[in-house]
Formats: sequence, C-alpha cells, structure tokens
Amino acid sequence: MSSKFQKIKEECYLANLELPKLDLVLFTFGNVSVVDRAHQVFAIKPSGVPYENLAVEDMVVVDFDGQVVEGKLKPSSDTHSHAVLYKHWAHIGSIVHTHSTYATAWAQSLRDIPVYGTTHADYTIAAIPCAVPMKDEKIKGDYEIETGHQIIDCFKERNLDYQEVEMILVGNHAPFTWGKDAKKAVHNSAVLEFIAKAALLTEQINKEASPMKNSLKEKHFQRKHGPNSYYGQ
Repeated sequence: MSSKFQKIKEECYLANLELPKLDLVLFTFGNVSVVDRAHQVFAIKPSGVPYENLAVEDMVVVDFDGQVVEGKLKPSSDTHSHAVLYKHWAHIGSIVHTHSTYATAWAQSLRDIPVYGTTHADYTIAAIPCAVPMKDEKIKGDYEIETGHQIIDCFKERNLDYQEVEMILVGNHAPFTWGKDAKKAVHNSAVLEFIAKAALLTEQINKEASPMKNSLKEKHFQRKHGPNSYYGQ
C-alpha cells in the first residue's frame, strides 16, 4: 500500500543516492531531507545505513518536532537540526548535511570562505559563513536542536538572507546546504565543496590572495540572478 508521503520519500531516497555519486560523503556520513509543508513533515535518511543498502521504504518521515510519523528505522541523528530549520525557514524544500572534505576542512579551521572568484560569485556575493562553535552549555543540552539554532543565529548575526545564501559551515563540524527542492539542495552542496577546494588551492598558490573586487562580484551575481539576468535558456 502506497504511503501518502510516497513522493517525498522517493525524492529523499534519490537525493541521498546523489551524495556518494558526487563524492560528498564517505561510508554513512551525511543525509538529505525533503519537506512536505502541507502536512508539516519531512522525509530523511535513516541513521547509520550505508547508501548502497538504502531503499525508498527506509526513508523516515518525521514532524517538525523530530517525532517519527512513518518508518520502521531510526531517523538520522541530525533530524532535529533539520526540523529546526524547516520550522523557522518557511521557504526551503530540502536540506543536505555532509562531511565533504574541503568544506569540512574550512569548518574545522573556523574560517569563512572568501569570495575569490566568479564561480563563488555566481551563487552569492557573500563569503560562505562559518558559524562560531557552540557554547558548552548548549553542547550539554539538546545538541542537535542547538545546531539548528546555531545556523539560524549565525544568519541573524551576519544579517544574511537564507534564500540568498543557501549554505553554511558549522564551526568544528561540517557544512549544511538547502534549497527550494532536493535537486537544488544537493547542487548547492556540490558547489560548496568546489568553492571550498578552489579557495584552499588559491591560498596555497598565492598566500597574499585577496577577495575579488565588488564590481566583478556584482556583475557575476546579477547576470545570473538579477532582474536583467541573461544566464541560461
């Protein structure tokens, strides 16, 4: 019998399979979730299950408090972080969390990723933010819930719009990305990994490298996203 959540379970399953294909995960690292706003639930990868063993029916459906609505397996350990973001950010349809090599290295270094080139500026004119490490009292509390708030608080402190900057590094942890749907969220995760790798290589080649000038940043962002954009068909 088909579930009323079959659509998001299938989208979630297919999106999760993209992560190893794009070399964004190792073993069981990472997860994708897909939301159903009408029912206030989302589907997410089950915890600790290898990607090659996943099936559509393994996807776990939970509500915005992280409580299981449908599924026989335990949801990802990051479920409550996803739940917080869906609850507070009404215009995202999917979330991706990975421990991809280069983005994670920047997160562990506690550094924002500067805008060194046009590839970065094609997606955002802002540096990719790195949220400060969580305080001890929050680590001892509801850690996964606090991770969601750590992301939201960083955007508030930086005065960033989550619909314009669809990625973040969580200090000492790893990246999160999101988008209007699973395809865009996974795309953003792959783009973030490329940006992180290119930025690292830039600094290795030229230790004195400077972020690109504002006029060039604006040009590349606006030609793709501005009112008079002309990129694509």
